[in-house]
Amino acid sequence: MIVVSAALSRPRRAALAALALAALTLAASPARADRCDDLAQQLKSQIDSVSVGKTVANVIYLSHPAAKSLRLGCPSRTFKNEVFGIAPSRKPSVAFQEVVASAAAIVFTIPKSDTLRGVKRCFSRVGLLRGNDIKTRFRRLDMRCIRGKAESSISISRSNAE
Repeated sequence: MIVVSAALSRPRRAALAALALAALTLAASPARADRCDDLAQQLKSQIDSVSVGKTVANVIYLSHPAAKSLRLGCPSRTFKNEVFGIAPSRKPSVAFQEVVASAAAIVFTIPKSDTLRGVKRCFSRVGLLRGNDIKTRFRRLDMRCIRGKAESSISISRSNAE
């Protein structure tokens, strides 16, 4: 009777050993950051003076000396990614436009010259004739430029439908 119970426990031991081995291999694999964190690290490494701040509700806060505020929006149900920046002045500086264009080029994998042209086009249309809130589309990107009394902002995103 003892021999029979020992024979039955060998397959159990083998199954338990295989399960333990599988658990160890899964637990030993390194943690993988999501795509949005990877984009934030790319922005930090490829754009001078950009630092990554905290992440709150699918938004990663970035900082740069030329920008009052800079954010990277992570994918949601309505859009893929979003780059949002606020310039500290009513007329955005060339350095601010360069930072936003560089970030958009990295996030949306479009040449920087194209994103810079789109950013400049969006900010040039804001004014007396067209108003202080401009929505435009350039290279399948939705751009929205807003000029307030003391600052201007730009939001660049791509919808999920594309």
